[in-house]
Amino acid sequence: MVDSGRFDWTASGRFPGLSEPEPAYHGLKFSETFGDLAFTVHSHAVGLRDLGASMAPMNAFLTLLGTETLALRMERHCRNAQAIAEWLTEHPKVEWVSHAGLPTSPYRELAKKYLPNGAGAVFTFGVRGGYDAGVKVVEACELFSHLANIGDARSLIIHPASTTHRQLTDEQRAAAGAGPEVVRLSIGLETVDDLIRDLDRALAAA
Repeated sequence: MVDSGRFDWTASGRFPGLSEPEPAYHGLKFSETFGDLAFTVHSHAVGLRDLGASMAPMNAFLTLLGTETLALRMERHCRNAQAIAEWLTEHPKVEWVSHAGLPTSPYRELAKKYLPNGAGAVFTFGVRGGYDAGVKVVEACELFSHLANIGDARSLIIHPASTTHRQLTDEQRAAAGAGPEVVRLSIGLETVDDLIRDLDRALAAA
């Protein structure tokens, strides 16, 4: 949470937790005692006490450590994803590729405007052969991990129609962008040539 400290918690009478005496803390008034830090201190002293929404110290340390290099890692994520998306467009076993960084994407101009440093690392493509081919591509990958989450440092692959969206009807899957041929990639930080070789082997197996 970010608080500028410029809000008057006492003006309306609608925030008694900040403007009135707090029995659990010997009757102190957060707005009076802590001034522009009233909301921040209240969030710690009362919010964390009641809700327990605090990170473990080690988790906080790792989060802060990771944040310091996030910009550098995103450059690699986006560069790898762009290269793989371009390679997939030329592959004979791929029907289509949906990545905003491609010249053929209907979102290309928006990506150039809002995402000038790269159009992200998560995208989908359609494999020729439909459902069975999509399953085989995922199963044949060795470097890509078969996981449903996204945004990992590792490259991830999944066939939504047989996993995350399998409970839907064919019509519902198609409407959700999870048709039988769809494979979703979340591109990581590995050497891009290794990722392309892995995908090439997997597509050949399908």
